[in-house]
Amino acid sequence: MRFTKMQGLGNDFVIFDGVRQRIELRPEAVRAIADRHFGVGCDQILLVEAATSPNADFRYRIFNADGTEVAQCGNGARCFAVFVRRAGLTNKEVITVETQSGHLMLHHQSNGEITVNMGIPQLAPADVPFRNNEEAPEYLLSVGDDTLRIAAVGMGNPHAVLRVSSVTDAPVATLGPRIETHPDFPRHCNVGFMEVCDRSHVQLRVWERGVGETLACGSNACAAIVAGIRWDELDHAVAVTLPGGSLYIEWAGPGQPVMMTGPAQVVFDGVWPISAVLGNSEGGS
Repeated sequence: MRFTKMQGLGNDFVIFDGVRQRIELRPEAVRAIADRHFGVGCDQILLVEAATSPNADFRYRIFNADGTEVAQCGNGARCFAVFVRRAGLTNKEVITVETQSGHLMLHHQSNGEITVNMGIPQLAPADVPFRNNEEAPEYLLSVGDDTLRIAAVGMGNPHAVLRVSSVTDAPVATLGPRIETHPDFPRHCNVGFMEVCDRSHVQLRVWERGVGETLACGSNACAAIVAGIRWDELDHAVAVTLPGGSLYIEWAGPGQPVMMTGPAQVVFDGVWPISAVLGNSEGGS
């Protein structure tokens, strides 16, 4: 099974062409491929498939390193856009892909970066999903003996965002997993720790559900900017600095889509044995 290793701001992916190859990824195969010691190593595996909708060019499937399939990944979407053109699957400048959470539009820019129309953010608690009776820009969340102020935003996947005075000192490794698995987030969530530098610039660290802390998370960057705008702490176009690099996020306000622009790069191409995909313990090359 041929694959390509790619990264977007250090958020790394193994991408399989499921259009020209027939691929069925079992959870144990996903975990084996994603293993950084015994496999290829990645945060997530992306699978390109033929579209099932007449309004899409491809189907975009995402698997976390723990084997779970999820509905959205912004950094992965940019890598997806580069992959399908590099593989000769399309020559379009604007690519429409279908995901579990709806359609995404991927735009190739002249400078090589990719702009992704991430869709309209879900703000109603039931749509995130988040357990609360009323929609609000901010909620109180009890975590042990602490009460945190968070935003809950859906970007096709659920996100919690909280302000911190310093991302360097933020308790990402300890607080992140406790918020991720909090019962008020029934599908768990990605957790963003955001430091507002000024109205057009934030710094962000992210604990991703099913993965842990990553160098970047595009969908959480979008959720963080939505939260900051709703708190009236940010303008409508913001640079987001993550450990792996920077994204540019734009949001005009409720009812409007979030636009995310950033890079995507190929790392290497490789081959993973079919027997390993089917659960055998053989390695890749």
